[in-house]
Amino acid sequence: MLQKLAISNYALIDNLEISFDKGLNILTGETGAGKSIILGALSLILGQRAESRYFFNQQKKCVIEGTFRINDFHLKTFFEENDLDHEAETILRREITSDGKSRSFVNDTLVNLTLLKQLGEKLIDIHSQHATLEINDPDFQLLVVDSVAGHGELLNDYRAKFKAFKKNSAKLQQLVADSDKAKADLDYYQFQFDELEKAKLDAGEQDKLEQELYTLNNAEEIKRSLVGANYLIQEGETSALLQLREAAHHLSSLEKFNPEIAELHERLKSTVIELKDIAAEVENIEQRTHTDEARIIEINDRLNIIFTLQKKHRVSTNAELLVLQDDLSAKIEQAVHGDEEIEKLQKQLAAEKAELEKIAGQLSANRIKAIPAIEKQVVLTLGEMGMGNSTLKVELSPLSPKGGDAGLGADGADAIRFLFSANKGHTLAEMSKVASGGELSRLMLSIKSLIASHTALPTIIFDEIDAGVSGEAANKVGIIMERLAQNLQVITITHLPQIASKGQSHYFVYKDDDAATTYTRIKQLTEAERVVEIAKMLSGDNPGESALQNARELLSL
Repeated sequence: MLQKLAISNYALIDNLEISFDKGLNILTGETGAGKSIILGALSLILGQRAESRYFFNQQKKCVIEGTFRINDFHLKTFFEENDLDHEAETILRREITSDGKSRSFVNDTLVNLTLLKQLGEKLIDIHSQHATLEINDPDFQLLVVDSVAGHGELLNDYRAKFKAFKKNSAKLQQLVADSDKAKADLDYYQFQFDELEKAKLDAGEQDKLEQELYTLNNAEEIKRSLVGANYLIQEGETSALLQLREAAHHLSSLEKFNPEIAELHERLKSTVIELKDIAAEVENIEQRTHTDEARIIEINDRLNIIFTLQKKHRVSTNAELLVLQDDLSAKIEQAVHGDEEIEKLQKQLAAEKAELEKIAGQLSANRIKAIPAIEKQVVLTLGEMGMGNSTLKVELSPLSPKGGDAGLGADGADAIRFLFSANKGHTLAEMSKVASGGELSRLMLSIKSLIASHTALPTIIFDEIDAGVSGEAANKVGIIMERLAQNLQVITITHLPQIASKGQSHYFVYKDDDAATTYTRIKQLTEAERVVEIAKMLSGDNPGESALQNARELLSL
């Protein structure tokens, strides 16, 4: 239940704090006083999008904080799954800056708006006079039936399996499409693959061939330069080796005079050895270097094959051609053996579908069993509110098959339709077509009270659901709300004294002005103040003794 709501810097509210009681809480006040503003602020901590233009002071941030007692509502699993601290007294807070940036918190843990909304939906159901439109929504009607059927776990199991079934169905469609395309293009893929495979490509081959071709095309120049280098190193009359040996001889005669010279002599001898090795390698390369026209032709032919394939497939390296070859191989494999994977997935889908149909059958049976109770209870409640000639019929029919779903939907195999008549002898029809605004309000209250008796929703809020209702019907609506409040917290905004008198706690919303600013304020009324407020609701701002006495009678004082 909602224990406390604190609002700072929102619309006409600078600072406001309300503590709610369990049971039936009544909010009254003149039109425009700010009752719906309070409701709008509450919606912000339930995940509604915010607009900074509603700020009281654009220079300050807006802060909305709600304190909820949740220990009796089985929400611990939700908190654990979302890594939140589960506290018996849980605080939801929303902070919004003037530039529209928003931060949301659950027990001081930062959360995103989606998570805040998910938690809010488990804590409060807000019903406004405009929400009677949802009564014709098939999803809402199905929710009503499922709430009374009480098969939440079974429905969640079905939804999870249906989601997996849809995912695998999409996968099968893609596999079939890929297989059909692969089969249609099999000859083309096989030709391309054979051409690449015949080429026997190697990732590093092109670089090696190009280097070898470059060497062969410049063989004469290379050979000439190597001969010259060899001459200078070891064959000439003044070759480098001869001169180094001579220098080493001079140093050897000086070793006895200076240890450092001995070290230099050793280094020079090492240089002579290294130079001899270099000369040998130069000579070896020179002897192996020669012009080979046949090899040049062979390399050019091989490179032409490679370049032709690269140009054809619009790539620039053998590595890319090899990737393409592997891809073609996979497509050929798909064309040849793809049916095996398709058949395997088809069998899996058939099994999944059979399981879904089994669960859907159980859901349908539960719904069929629940429908008479829904029809009876809603009509009984309507009768209590002065609509004793009402008739409600809940039609359950199979879903129309779509694609491969064979009449299976996200919530089972059923289509639900509510048909209604408020008067004897009138044909049943969709509720919006045969019910007035007041009748729709009472019908929705009957349905909401039915849902509330079968779910663990902590709080329900009615925002002027009594629109279009008056007289004895209003008194009956109040009785229904009073009864509803025995099982959960009810907060209602009303203009009707018959309903206001039923509340355990009564809050009055009003405007307060200073020299420059108008504020929205709220106060909890004492018994004496309630008498005056309800008397004003009955007769106007200056109620007489008869109105006051009438108010006392409504309050049973």
